[in-house]
Amino acid sequence: MRSRALRGNQKANEAVGGLSSPPHMHGQALRALFPGGTHMTNLNLPRRKFLLLAASAAALPSAPHIARAQAYPDRPVRLVVPQAAGSASDIFARLIGQWLSERLGQQFIIETRPGAGGNVGTEAVVRAPADGYTLLLVNSQNAISATVYDKLNFNFVRDIAPVAGIIRLPLVMEVNPSVPAKTIPEFITYAKANPGQIALASAGSGGPQHVSGELFKMMAGINMLHVPYRGSTPALTDLLAGQVQIMFDVLPSSLPHIRAGRLRPLAATTAARLDVMPDIPTVAEFLPGYEASAWIGLGAPRATDVEIVDKLNHEVNAALADPKIRARLAELGGTVLLAGSRADFGKHIADETEKWGKVVRFASIKPE
Repeated sequence: MRSRALRGNQKANEAVGGLSSPPHMHGQALRALFPGGTHMTNLNLPRRKFLLLAASAAALPSAPHIARAQAYPDRPVRLVVPQAAGSASDIFARLIGQWLSERLGQQFIIETRPGAGGNVGTEAVVRAPADGYTLLLVNSQNAISATVYDKLNFNFVRDIAPVAGIIRLPLVMEVNPSVPAKTIPEFITYAKANPGQIALASAGSGGPQHVSGELFKMMAGINMLHVPYRGSTPALTDLLAGQVQIMFDVLPSSLPHIRAGRLRPLAATTAARLDVMPDIPTVAEFLPGYEASAWIGLGAPRATDVEIVDKLNHEVNAALADPKIRARLAELGGTVLLAGSRADFGKHIADETEKWGKVVRFASIKPE
């Protein structure tokens, strides 16, 4: 059906381009316009009338897609979160799911399917029918895992259609107060004087926190010992206890400890300073070009009707423009990722996948 629409549009474009005689039109479309037979196209139709008829014929094959989009959704929608219940991804999925349920009149059911760096849940969506009733909460882990796991049964960039970006979560470079460094230059000097002796904690190998640290190591030219944990909580616990010295952590989980003086922030990983910590510099102020953040968006199986994807994109962007939703995102420590088209989000995914792919290969990061 889609190929028919493409052929119809092509022929209509040729007609507009100035052909002196009516172009060959798809038989089904012609029969719909000329019940008396296709020989009627040889009549001397006024040019304007012919072009209108040709454009109408081109539009006919796509009508079922439009009708499906208008009726969508007419039953509950499954939103797969490829991380654990209670994770940041799960929290934001429930926030946007509630909004979509209220706006579209059908329940958006959150289903957490963690495992293998987010690949278990992602593959479930890749294999699901491309009808708009199974969606994926896309996040930065997907862009990283695309390179960490080199034998996947799918290609993330190719097989997941971008729908919309939702939120960006900043990370903060923080150290235990026992570390004798209060600035980025001081820390780099300290690390170079103690190569391989500083323990870098993360929530797991190949996660956003890990690759943020590896990017810093790469750009600063230092060597630190990576210590992966199974989640942020045990990593933070050991950082607070001084068992490890440094961590790149998402701001929401670390901010209470920073405010209490239990952790020392050296810099934010975002391109600009954070509103909640305006006196803390960014890493980029010392290492130009450095930027790292966790982010979340919405995706769908690649063959999902464009009309359905655009409808979801419109509703997500409406949420991002709502003052209450924006306030809630800020409470959770995030900012709007981008309120743009599906193409804008697709470019973001491609850029992030390429960027973190370089870091993964440089650091030789492998799955746990």
